[in-house]
Amino acid sequence: MMDEELLETVKECLDILDENIEILANLEFDLESENEDELTPNMELHQLYDMTEDVFEYTKLKRAESNFLRRQAEYSL
Repeated sequence: MMDEELLETVKECLDILDENIEILANLEFDLESENEDELTPNMELHQLYDMTEDVFEYTKLKRAESNFLRRQAEYSL
């Protein structure tokens, strides 16, 4: 009985997470679309460095998200 309740609770949490990931992904897409329309001429070196760090962090987050979704799919089977 306790295992069934735990499984149901975990399933509900995963459903909530799925909903929130979709909302966040949509927000992220909207923000990226806005940023792509802006050009910044004559950037300083430190600004380019900051952008490089941002891209690196973004890549790490995407990789972590992908790994999480893969593990979630494996456990769902």
